[in-house]
Amino acid sequence: MKRVFDTGNAAITEAAIFAGCKVFAGYPITPATEIAENMSRRLPQIGGYYVQAEDELSALHMCIGASLGGLKAMTSTSGPGYVLYADPYGWALGSEIPVVVVNAQRVGPVSGITGAPGQGEFYLSRYPTHGGNFESIVLAPNSVQEAFSLTVEAFYLAERFRMPVTVLADQIVTDGWETLLIPDTEAEAREMGLRVVPRQINYGPEFYPATDEIDVPPVVLGHNTGAACSDWTPTAEGFDTEEVEWQHKHAYRLIYKVRNHKDIITRYEEIDTDDNPDVILVAYGSPSRVVKSAVKAAREQGLKVGGIRLVSIWPFPDEAFSRNAKYLSVELNYDGQLVREVQRSAQKGSEVHFLGRCGELPKVAELVEAARNLLQNRPLASIKWQREAW
Repeated sequence: MKRVFDTGNAAITEAAIFAGCKVFAGYPITPATEIAENMSRRLPQIGGYYVQAEDELSALHMCIGASLGGLKAMTSTSGPGYVLYADPYGWALGSEIPVVVVNAQRVGPVSGITGAPGQGEFYLSRYPTHGGNFESIVLAPNSVQEAFSLTVEAFYLAERFRMPVTVLADQIVTDGWETLLIPDTEAEAREMGLRVVPRQINYGPEFYPATDEIDVPPVVLGHNTGAACSDWTPTAEGFDTEEVEWQHKHAYRLIYKVRNHKDIITRYEEIDTDDNPDVILVAYGSPSRVVKSAVKAAREQGLKVGGIRLVSIWPFPDEAFSRNAKYLSVELNYDGQLVREVQRSAQKGSEVHFLGRCGELPKVAELVEAARNLLQNRPLASIKWQREAW
């Protein structure tokens, strides 16, 4: 086992290499530029390919082309680039092309502050393209080590579900320095819970099955497969069609291959929830680390407070909010995004509140005080937006 002290960007780079990535195409943007720099150095060492694209749109198209050629591929960006992925991301979803996309979120909107963390692409990562009729898979690390493990997991899920998978990180995770463990052997990888699926090739004749089945080898052009691929609705053989019956079948597959195998994807961590706490703090990414410390501090003060940390964001883990409680969504934005899904999922009679910070993490003391106020039914003066779920 290799033990190093490095950044989340370095962890994502090494994870991609570990997972079998052979192609990276990208465009520099803070705080994800270091991923591109690292991949430009590392990929040639293992016989891979690095491409400096002219923009984010072309970068993801290049990765899609590499994947259609039979190679695992990845790109990375931040919010201003992620929104430019709309066209190729839709192509990858509709044509079921495995690819991994990393978004190192920074504060916005638009360019915002390049060196400050944000969580503004929560919903954009769910709906990254037009047209609807699809599900998304999104994972959110909260540490350097988890940036490694979830990037490996993203490649694993991309192959099994034949689709793009987003790693939704933030600037604190990608730029932060921490201890990183990198396995040297398969046994060490298994001990760490890492899963890797090698690239397979679909030799047809059915390339787009009208079922919710996963583990179907992806379409690879060339290799005498006879496969076809375009951004139009396909028949089972991959031919373009205008028949609405095939649209029904294809939309069903894009949605239910994810929904009906959600158990393979869903991950969340419960913090001190065994005694059904009255107040539950909710977060993902970097704020979840403050939440964990706040729950510990609140317990030490005799407050019945727990926490939920989301690791997989989409599909959303509705089942995590089955308790009747007062939920406080802690986010790196002022508009409130995660809180809306908590509202939708929370049990009748629960209260859902919001605490947002823009470009900086909340303090532990702030969260403890907010929890205390909720427990005592006092107004949350520092919270600008709050409402009951029902």
